[in-house]
Amino acid sequence: MTTEHTRNAQENAGHTRRRFLTATGGAALALGATGPAFAAAPAGKRVAVLGGGVAGLSVAQELAERGYAVTVYEYYDALGGKARSMPVPGTAAGGRADLPGEHGFRFFPGFYRNLPDTLRRIPFPGNANGVHDNLVSGTEALFARAGGRPDLHFPLRRATTPPAPGTLTLSWIRDQLLSVLDLGTRLPAHEAAYFVDRILVHLTSCDARREDEWEKTSWWDFLRAEEMSEEYRSLLAIGQTRNLVATRAEVASTRTVGRVIIEALLLWGLLGRGQDGDADIDRVLNAPTTEAWIDPWERHLRSLGVEFVLGTRVREVLYAGGRVTGVQVSARDGGQDRTVTADHYVSALPVEHARVTWGPALRAADPQLARCDALRTDWMTGVMFYLRTPTPVVHGHVNCLDSPWAVTAVGQAQFWAGRDFSRDYGDGSARDCLSAIISEWDKPGILYGKPARECTREEVVAELWAQLKDALNDSGKTTLTDADRLGWFMDPAVTGLGGPDPQNREQLMIHPTGTFYNRPTAHTRVPNFFLSGDFVRTDIDLASMEGANEAARAAANAVLDADNSGAERCAIAGLYRPPELEPLKRVDELRYRLGLPNTFDLG
Repeated sequence: MTTEHTRNAQENAGHTRRRFLTATGGAALALGATGPAFAAAPAGKRVAVLGGGVAGLSVAQELAERGYAVTVYEYYDALGGKARSMPVPGTAAGGRADLPGEHGFRFFPGFYRNLPDTLRRIPFPGNANGVHDNLVSGTEALFARAGGRPDLHFPLRRATTPPAPGTLTLSWIRDQLLSVLDLGTRLPAHEAAYFVDRILVHLTSCDARREDEWEKTSWWDFLRAEEMSEEYRSLLAIGQTRNLVATRAEVASTRTVGRVIIEALLLWGLLGRGQDGDADIDRVLNAPTTEAWIDPWERHLRSLGVEFVLGTRVREVLYAGGRVTGVQVSARDGGQDRTVTADHYVSALPVEHARVTWGPALRAADPQLARCDALRTDWMTGVMFYLRTPTPVVHGHVNCLDSPWAVTAVGQAQFWAGRDFSRDYGDGSARDCLSAIISEWDKPGILYGKPARECTREEVVAELWAQLKDALNDSGKTTLTDADRLGWFMDPAVTGLGGPDPQNREQLMIHPTGTFYNRPTAHTRVPNFFLSGDFVRTDIDLASMEGANEAARAAANAVLDADNSGAERCAIAGLYRPPELEPLKRVDELRYRLGLPNTFDLG
């Protein structure tokens, strides 16, 4: 630990933080004010946090800042969960670090506001705003088409002349969306107009209609995709769901897709509203995730007194007499079970791992735990390709719209200004890394005609490379060549490929219709048991790092409430709500209560 880092950690030991101010009808962020030091926790209060991913580390930070004694129990030998970097064993030479691997590339959209607040409070040498200053912006998104079709380059810049506050109108929104679709797609005019009108329906729908009607309606049905052209289905239905949230358009919740992807990410991002300060739409880290974020986070948490027990498997959360009495754990690779105890327990494991630790008695104590069995997960896993020459492709993310495996990618080294890839990693021969993610593991590919789950690891890599070339090597240009590819890395959590029982220990929660109703709250009916994870019910309603951080804040607040603590509660920023649309939503609320459709819903 450097002297400068030590000084930064000591300066942050007063646990000051920035405040969120909630405005009527929305949640506006005020990052200029610094609050007073937090009140200390009740003397000797101990918290056991189960899981050391973003959800677990976030709740550990919030509680440690308020004086709790926190111990984090993590399955792996490293912290960060799916967000962490993973060194590729045996690739280092000449004093360099191993090549950096990962579960999948990290993406920090501008509408994230809770997680960025946490990043600002993690000291980083030389950064006035801590880890947050390690975020850098992508300037363009590439929607790559196969078969020689023109690619769509989408500049990630805010509207040059956005409407002034208080003057946003539906006609302006409609004109802007139609302009984008007209310039960048081959959509028939009537299909573009219909899509935009459907967006206006969602924009003006009241909360009750969204939580009932649209949560029960798939994005596919909401857009009437079955009746439209292949271009419409690929670009506006499938491309906005499978590639971004790993959920098929045929089943994806309209409420989730409409609120997060269409409104928060695209529309309000382009208008610069509800963003993290002056953030751009697309942001990534300026170094491998563990270097830029997770390692500094661990150091900061240790400076706050947080303890970590790594390589630990959580077996069961023990319940008796109306309370959790302990947690049965063991070494990850076996060994005798032991019971750890604390005053409070926060389950911050991914939902597929958390729910198997809840026994019948605990589930009976709070029925929402049993409802978590209905939450669904799916595979969304990346492969990193290491290249001989710098190959940035585009200064942002790539969405391969026509790829059967719903492939997305980003050229990473171009964003790592403080790194020279060949100097710092591997044996010096790799100069770039293209990080790609497969979101569809159940459809046949173009090379072997098999779904990804049925392929061997080598076949998955070859197929993925072929689909990337199919999208990027057309229209007279060659972006990727076989000779340029040096090697690859896939998350070792994926096992058994090519065999009868392929497994993926690190899946992603998906969002089919009805998911909202089965998501639990951070507080439970068990007074000393709490939930923190991207499966917990939050305003963002999306399995993401922001969702994990928002849930962690809610869990920390629930712990404070259980102790009747006088400490300042964690502020939580919700998704942006444009005040100009609130009158239309109030009209829709009345129509909804009367059983009438939305004013703009013409079928």
